[in-house]
Amino acid sequence: MATRRLQTPIGESAAAALRRAFAWLEDRLDRERERLGLWLPVALSAGIGLWLAAPARAQWIGTLFLLGGGVCGGLLIGWQRRTGRSLAIACATMAAGLLLIWARAAWVAAPVLAYPATTEFSAAVESVEPLPARGTVRLIVRPRGRADLPPRIRLTLKGERAAGIAPGESIGLRARLMPPPAANLPGGYDFAQRAWFDGIGAVGTVLGEVARAPGAGERRQPLRARLSAHIHAAVPGSPGGVAAALVTGDRGAIAEADDEAMRRSGLAHLLSISGLHVTAVIGFVMLLAMRLLGLSRRLALAGHVLPLAAAAAALAGAGYTWLAGAEVPTLRSLIAALLVLAAFLMGREAITLRLVAAGALLVLLWRPEALAGPSFQLSFAAVTAIIALHESRWMRAFLARRDEGRALRLLRAAAGLLLTGLVVEVALAPIALFHFHKAGLYGALANIVAIPLTTFVIMPMEALALLFDGVGLGAPFWWVAEQALRLLIALAHRVASAPGAVATLPSFPPGGFALALFGGLWLLLWQTRWRLAGVAPLLAGAAILLAQPRPDLLISGDGRHIAAAVPGGGYALLRARAGDYIRDSMAEAAGIDVPFAALADLDHVECNADFCRWRQGQGAIRRIILAARGRDRIDGRAMAAACAAADVVISDRWLPRECIGRWLTIDRDSLEASGGLALYLGGRPHVATVLRAGDAHPWRRPQQVSGNDEAIPTGGPAR
Repeated sequence: MATRRLQTPIGESAAAALRRAFAWLEDRLDRERERLGLWLPVALSAGIGLWLAAPARAQWIGTLFLLGGGVCGGLLIGWQRRTGRSLAIACATMAAGLLLIWARAAWVAAPVLAYPATTEFSAAVESVEPLPARGTVRLIVRPRGRADLPPRIRLTLKGERAAGIAPGESIGLRARLMPPPAANLPGGYDFAQRAWFDGIGAVGTVLGEVARAPGAGERRQPLRARLSAHIHAAVPGSPGGVAAALVTGDRGAIAEADDEAMRRSGLAHLLSISGLHVTAVIGFVMLLAMRLLGLSRRLALAGHVLPLAAAAAALAGAGYTWLAGAEVPTLRSLIAALLVLAAFLMGREAITLRLVAAGALLVLLWRPEALAGPSFQLSFAAVTAIIALHESRWMRAFLARRDEGRALRLLRAAAGLLLTGLVVEVALAPIALFHFHKAGLYGALANIVAIPLTTFVIMPMEALALLFDGVGLGAPFWWVAEQALRLLIALAHRVASAPGAVATLPSFPPGGFALALFGGLWLLLWQTRWRLAGVAPLLAGAAILLAQPRPDLLISGDGRHIAAAVPGGGYALLRARAGDYIRDSMAEAAGIDVPFAALADLDHVECNADFCRWRQGQGAIRRIILAARGRDRIDGRAMAAACAAADVVISDRWLPRECIGRWLTIDRDSLEASGGLALYLGGRPHVATVLRAGDAHPWRRPQQVSGNDEAIPTGGPAR
């Protein structure tokens, strides 16, 4: 007798649900087909980021196998389907990014100094960077005849000792050298990574005078240095430093207080030559060239004016980029500007997200390590946010031309500029908090004045001043530029000192940062309504940041400096004479914007010549901290009882075996393996470290040289 099924089997039901999900995803991807290419640089960046984040070689290889499995999965789904094709291409691009940065790190490998050393050597000067605001000069040199030294060293010396030194010159000197330092605290700036990709194997300070060959000082300085010196002579002081930064990218003459005010007010992007500056130069040159070429009837009738003007603008932009040092933001802006010019000549829409994606791909293929720097992230995030906003229907409708009075039109334009600034500030806030642990809150308002002032007054006046200096008539233009620069600096100080101008937070966990970036990109790159799904990871990343507790203790990599959290939201330093670098790095890691107190001055802290002892923590959970601050030798048996009564013992020296804390003992040996520390002493205490066990990145386990004409080690433990 025939029978029929009374219910659908579980397997068929699941398969049907899976088919519906694939059909829905296929439909969404088909609607967004014009935007799929925008995710190529994102996938390449994800592969680069995975290599930088994962510490072990086995993890890199395992990730490649997983991505290879993703490619195979996409091919099994079907190359003719957008879902399968997108999955295969995304996984292949991520794998290419991982291999690209891995190969780049191996390609630039160079020996690194093993230990601090003081030595004499001769060297060829590769580059000279004056820092007038600090009274110093920074040199990149290549030692000669010293196989025990790295092939490239960065040195700092007093300005008067470096007078006249030019690239290509041979010098002799005595210097105190040290390996490129890792981050001083968790979440801090890792100079060792940057130095590896720059080929710098040691940093140091010149001791005494610099020996120079006969006739030294006659070599001509590079054009960039001569132009910066000319601007400094025309506009003295910090305004001249800002003027030079706008033309050559040289920021060494900007006073530290003014530089900090520009950062806190959200105007620091004006000092980094990027889209605003390159666009102004190219636009000015193109407009001038069109006017001059248009005087020729033959060229105008033949239709050659626009191509020739575009070529002149492209050459001017390339020259300006070279003059400014060809940093990542400048290169990105030049690439984007050249693509815009090409689009104009072909009659295509120029300012699109495809242009941004193409620029990002070119920069990442050329310098994949740029992804880890704030410059790349900030510049591309800002441009992506601006273009995505102005591509939206409602923004286009708001800014569309209409029949209205001039005052209302200006008001609408100002509102559009303010809205653009707000969107950019929101887009940049997670990046600023991750890298600098602070973000300006009034930058959108400040930029309403600063951007027009820079674009339409300062830069044109500088250009005219440099042009008329050729006939000795540039002084009036320099005077106008100086007054505008002083107004810009005053605006920065006024905004930076306003109540609540800066938001400060402790270290942003990398996982939360990745979530916030992914959510932001999802919102910006898609067009249809499913882009709103990006709100979920964006809010999750923000929640992780806001829920991140501030560390109870911060310990520098050498163990000498300790910052302890105190009631009221501040911190106190073990050594009150700590320098500005230590104070700044501690303040960033702690997420504070208030001065440090002295630990020994607090009522609950007991100190003698050798140790300080106090209870650290909040609520009922308070742990006993014992921190060494003296230099005298103490017998281990005398320390044993005090160490046993403390939960955490901290020393910048080697501790005797008898000194063991109840929970954690930190001394020179442990700090060499861990680097700087952040201690969280809540209900479940844990420690964040700078260095990770088993980290196989080449700057952690480099080939090493001794720097002392003796034994030359070829490898060493992770530093």
